Amino acid sequence: MGTAEPGTDAPRAPRLIVLHALAAGLDFERYFRWRRAREGDPFLVRFPGFGSGLFTGTAAGARELFRAPADALEPPRPNPIEPLVGTASLILASGERHRRDRALLAPAFHGARIRAYGEIIRDSVLQEIAGGNGQAWRPGARIDARAASRAITLRVILEAVFGVDSHQRRAEYTRAVGEFLAAFSGPLMLVPLLRHRLFGQAPWDRFVAARERLDRLIRDDIAHRRTVTGRPATDILGMLLSTRYDDGTAPTDDDLCEQLRTLLVAGHETTATTLVWALFHLHREPASLARLRAELRAAGPDVGPVELARLPYLDAVCQETLRLHPAVPIVVRRLTAPFTLRGVALAAGDTMGVAVPLLHSDPRVWSDAERFQPERFLERKYGPFEFAPFGGGHRRCVGAALADYELRIALATIVCRVRLRLAPRYATGRAPMSVPHNIATGPHRPILFDIESDLHHEDVC
Repeated sequence: MGTAEPGTDAPRAPRLIVLHALAAGLDFERYFRWRRAREGDPFLVRFPGFGSGLFTGTAAGARELFRAPADALEPPRPNPIEPLVGTASLILASGERHRRDRALLAPAFHGARIRAYGEIIRDSVLQEIAGGNGQAWRPGARIDARAASRAITLRVILEAVFGVDSHQRRAEYTRAVGEFLAAFSGPLMLVPLLRHRLFGQAPWDRFVAARERLDRLIRDDIAHRRTVTGRPATDILGMLLSTRYDDGTAPTDDDLCEQLRTLLVAGHETTATTLVWALFHLHREPASLARLRAELRAAGPDVGPVELARLPYLDAVCQETLRLHPAVPIVVRRLTAPFTLRGVALAAGDTMGVAVPLLHSDPRVWSDAERFQPERFLERKYGPFEFAPFGGGHRRCVGAALADYELRIALATIVCRVRLRLAPRYATGRAPMSVPHNIATGPHRPILFDIESDLHHEDVC
């Protein structure tokens, strides 16, 4: 976030910064609700090492921010996720660099290419159910939905990005990505002062070593694919190697490495988290689960992935999950020119943002906002300033269409194939808190399910 303070008519910034950062880390959504209740909308948030930001949680505020001139905005620096994705990442690029890199990556996420991943997504789920992560989903077994969902989405992104289809290479990536994400703890993300080496023993040392191991795998694949001729570019790496910028130049290996690392991290962690939340809510709402199963049954066992992803109630379930649990809960922009957000004058260097959980629970838009009610998405359409799980404006997530497609197919395949029951501690009461996990936020502890039965022979879908 920027370090400059907004104008004199701005809301007050919190003073006990470390305590506020701790409160946000423990329960991000509750902290933002508390700040707005105290200060109104917009309100100021400040974190140590990142400065302050003016946030809004209304559709009117989102409209102003998402429609701000592209040339007046850039990602905030320093950025909490910069060590994860790298300075060359599309997420952190700005200006002309952002425009040309987005143009380079966007074709990888066009409709026809995404639709081709349907069977990959379905097969990944079936592999996981069969025991691809070490435990088959047999009646009586207990599974960790978070670990299973991560395994499913990582398989998909590895094949979609790198064309990885060998068990050995997938295992190498799975281990490297797991170590890399585990090493980037909440304190390293939120407190930049901790990002220092200490004779190889500090948390930062362990993170840097894990990042280097993952980058070696990525660079090896880049180097190998540069030597292969005549192979059609069916995966994203192949497409990027054959693509050029408008001036005819190609991306460097360093830039490719960071873009591919971004796709690995952002392309599986966010969707995995949303899949966990969808399973959680469906199995706490029997009527919603029954309605979804009825829709899938009516579609028939031979329905293809493309037709499956278009089913209206499945779509509504996924949308409602994203409303309640946006994987990336804040959209943040740093100003390069003066701007006014919700009547507060901001200067170049100031930071502004949208608190997406507040946007998705605004009572002027969402009735009974705390409840899981997929039907609301069947009853009306919500605008891009009311519902923004993938951000908005010129920096809306480039992989949003793939994330939507993957979520629908993975969720439908699980619901079709097995009958799950939430472990007793999760079956009633409040939902688990959502806390930062690397590039996304998710449940603060694993969500466990017991396998009740295999539905494969019940012709559910």
